[in-house]
Amino acid sequence: MDWQGQRESTNIDDESGSTGSGGRRTLVGGGLGLILVIIISLITGRNPLQLMQQLQQTNGTSASGGTCPTSESQNEVSKKFSKVILASTEDVWTPLFQQMGKQYTAPTLTFFCSTITSGCGQASASSGPFYCPADQKAYIDLSFYTELKNRFNAPGDFAMAYVIAHEIGHHVQYLLGISDKVERMRRNMSEIDANRLSVKVELQADFFAGVWAYHAEKMKNWTKTSDIEAALNAAHAIGDDNLQKQAQGYIVPDAFTHGTSAQRMYWFKKGYETGDMNQGDTFNSEM
Repeated sequence: MDWQGQRESTNIDDESGSTGSGGRRTLVGGGLGLILVIIISLITGRNPLQLMQQLQQTNGTSASGGTCPTSESQNEVSKKFSKVILASTEDVWTPLFQQMGKQYTAPTLTFFCSTITSGCGQASASSGPFYCPADQKAYIDLSFYTELKNRFNAPGDFAMAYVIAHEIGHHVQYLLGISDKVERMRRNMSEIDANRLSVKVELQADFFAGVWAYHAEKMKNWTKTSDIEAALNAAHAIGDDNLQKQAQGYIVPDAFTHGTSAQRMYWFKKGYETGDMNQGDTFNSEM
């Protein structure tokens, strides 16, 4: 992926040396570590909050924050790359919203290490990247770049670009009023039905990430076939079924919150191949 020398976004909040502050609302788009905690709690019957605390202690994290486990030079490269991808999402979504007669308000991307307190409450690196609609910010722990490569076997710049674009996809949902509608629907649902609705939300964010990739490529001509394969590999790696198999050796479909590997790959690829926002109605699709 030829990203060097591209415009960098200034909508950045670097909290990698400290923690932020905020209120409480549901965060979306994250939960790689959280998914595993929920699975383990379902199996063992243990309190998921206690499990999360233990996981944080194991990873050397605490409520007071910490330092990034990767080198300072690598962190700077990761920050620079993230700024370029965020700028690209701004360049793509601004005209697409104009075509709909709407205004695109760019979100802020927050870098943090170990823990952060967002408008949706406190989160740790184990939760993975996430988007908070309460403060319209996407959050990413810089160590996730390394985790994506080593833990999930999804290396490559475009794999990380897909992750960022997915979180910005949640911001697009927020601006279009989809997030608020889903939030209201979830309040009257059982846990199983709410999980199924969450899957639809996540798959649409994957689709929007694909739409971004389609238009970004038209603008910048910066990807190769291997880059798209890297994004698809990342989508496969963080599918619920794949994560559950890693954790326990079998899958529990009713506990899915993000979609299977096949679903996530399908919707990203559909967005990338069409570039058409009108084809991303995951809520009324069987896939």
